[in-house]
Amino acid sequence: MSVAHGSCTNVVLAAAFVCAAIAAAAVADRPRARDLGLAPGVFPTGRLNAITDVAGVRVGHTTVVQGDIVRTGVTAILPHGGNLFQDKVAGAVFVGNAFGKLAGSTQVAELGTIETPIVLTNTLSVGTAVDAVVRYTVAQAGNERVQSVNALVGETNDGGLNDIRGLHVTRDHVLAAIATATGGPVTEGSVGAGTGTQCYGWKGGIGTSSRLLPARYGGYALGVLVQTNFGGVLTMGGAPVGKELGRYSFAPPRTDRPELDTSPDGSCMVVVATDAPVDARDLRRIAARAIFGLGRTGSSYSHGSGDFAIAFTTSPEMRTKFGESQPRQRNVLPADGVSPLFQAALEATEEAVYNSLLQATGATSGGRTVDAIPIDKVTEVLKKYGVVK
Repeated sequence: MSVAHGSCTNVVLAAAFVCAAIAAAAVADRPRARDLGLAPGVFPTGRLNAITDVAGVRVGHTTVVQGDIVRTGVTAILPHGGNLFQDKVAGAVFVGNAFGKLAGSTQVAELGTIETPIVLTNTLSVGTAVDAVVRYTVAQAGNERVQSVNALVGETNDGGLNDIRGLHVTRDHVLAAIATATGGPVTEGSVGAGTGTQCYGWKGGIGTSSRLLPARYGGYALGVLVQTNFGGVLTMGGAPVGKELGRYSFAPPRTDRPELDTSPDGSCMVVVATDAPVDARDLRRIAARAIFGLGRTGSSYSHGSGDFAIAFTTSPEMRTKFGESQPRQRNVLPADGVSPLFQAALEATEEAVYNSLLQATGATSGGRTVDAIPIDKVTEVLKKYGVVK
């Protein structure tokens, strides 16, 4: 069955509300990091502790679960609710390791703007997603003469739990994720583009977190959303959780569970949003800190891991109107004022990864099971190392 989260196109509308209820029930007993007392960093979170704490940002998921072997989906992030092509946001991309397929990244790097929803899916569905995003864009009122669209689509490979070669993500699934995108709480864990992902040997998924800067640093908001599908040696708040639980990359083989995936390979997509008036140059620097933030959780940044961050600002000061050619004044945050945003990106990325793991539920596909990270054992390790009480 194909299912989506939120109100949707007619293709998946009936399943949307069913899936939302199922997803809510599935994570009801799964905590977020702060429920365990795990609160990385020094800055406070936003009200939702999600990327949607940046005003105007919307997130939508389509979860595709069919039979015994299909576990995949789509997650869409919209920087604002208007016509993104006509009202482009400033954006940038930072590549930690380029073993991946981030369609549209070269134009973002060249022009410093993002003109479509940001879509995340599985590796072999990037082409389908690009097609859908282009069709969505040209169909919008005001875009009747548009002849070039830079669709921005990222991926991770969920082939360990999903029949990825079956190409089960369709154009309608992508359009549904865009159509359902809303502000408010963001569903995390085994949902959307995180349905079939794995992280640090456990079930991965979608995670999010945010930070609010104090007034003395501008009072700006910054939020992060991650699609986690990578390996390494899991560290939570400085505690060596992966080592303590005997599940980490490069560990000696386990004779009791030879099927456990402890490869350092995989990928991670990170999307960073802020409302600070920063230009594309500094957005790229902020995106870099998000990739650095993965290191706080123990990422190996391995040869086979595609580690990409996309950053954008919703600030009207930094937007570009389609066809705009005349000079205009802008108030831009100078480089010396960006360091608090760097810190916020580090903290929010770290916590978003934790949330992706803690919220994810275990999955079985094709006779193979990937466990959800055990909350009780994680809590024991965090207490042992004094991270939580």
